[in-house]
Amino acid sequence: MWFEPRAHPSAALRVLAPAGAVVAALALCAALIAWTGTGVGEAYALLFQGALGSRFALAETLTRATPLMLTGLAAAVAFRAKLWNIGAEGQLYAGALVAVVLGGGILDLPGWALLPAALLGGALAGSALLVGPTLLKTRLGVDEVVTTLLLNFVVLLFVSMMLEGPLKDPMGMGWPQSAPVLPEAELPRLLERSRLHAGLVLALVAAVALWIMNTRTTWGYEIKAVGANPAAAAFAGIPVNRVMLKVAVLSGGLAGLAGAAEIAGLRGYLTLDLSPGFGYSGIVVAMLAQLHPLGVVAASVFVAAVFVGADAMSRTVPVPNYIAEVLVAVSLLCVLVSSFLVRYRIRRSP
Repeated sequence: MWFEPRAHPSAALRVLAPAGAVVAALALCAALIAWTGTGVGEAYALLFQGALGSRFALAETLTRATPLMLTGLAAAVAFRAKLWNIGAEGQLYAGALVAVVLGGGILDLPGWALLPAALLGGALAGSALLVGPTLLKTRLGVDEVVTTLLLNFVVLLFVSMMLEGPLKDPMGMGWPQSAPVLPEAELPRLLERSRLHAGLVLALVAAVALWIMNTRTTWGYEIKAVGANPAAAAFAGIPVNRVMLKVAVLSGGLAGLAGAAEIAGLRGYLTLDLSPGFGYSGIVVAMLAQLHPLGVVAASVFVAAVFVGADAMSRTVPVPNYIAEVLVAVSLLCVLVSSFLVRYRIRRSP
């Protein structure tokens, strides 16, 4: 048995491969569900019902998908240029920190300017956090995987220090949390009696804008060329280091915007448990989507639905909600296998 490269994989094969991978992951995880003594069909029905089966469930899924969408786009645009940004978690918290400060009215801004200032400030904070590791990579050859990963811990410690010190809410009953942002700095709700906020619209606009950039602009072509072969891109006259810096600004900005949107649209204040790992989950989302911006939208909704549905399922049947993490991980492995089989076909003999 050997693998023969496919000259031109069909569009149908490219579209159906991720869907087949998800079905395969559901089938593989069925064994774990059956091990608990629960009917597989009943468990998956409860998962689906808990994620998408009602107006409230759908709103919760989309609310959970919003930060995943933004961090997934941050990872996708960086990975496309082979800039391995593992620091989206720290960039998210940096964006949230700046959003709380600006949204709390520290600057003498008119009410209508508070929300744009909080969102823009959050995005710029995320960008600034990634520009440093990118400069170290392009100028000194420092591995950005190490620097961005370590910065996550530095930022979390800094946020903890601020929440225990200057930003601590005097009305917070001693809890390490910031004072809430002003009402003018809050994103509007998209649905009444739900937590779904306008951050979802920002994420969708960002996904479409990235897709247009990748497919219709010179900058998108330059990013693809740098990611494919930096030496060849430089020989062709593409300023590789400048492209890397632009990608860093964009990627970090999207991750920072995720944190700012969580503050302005959902929490209203900052705590250390703002993110259950959205920055790291964004990497999984980007890989599930194979770095396609519109695929990130679908992948983030899928991951969010699995986590929200698993929580609902675990309240009814004896299947722990940890099954969600297993299901997402198995889905990622299946997507990697399916993407390999899209590029190669299996032959019995040469």
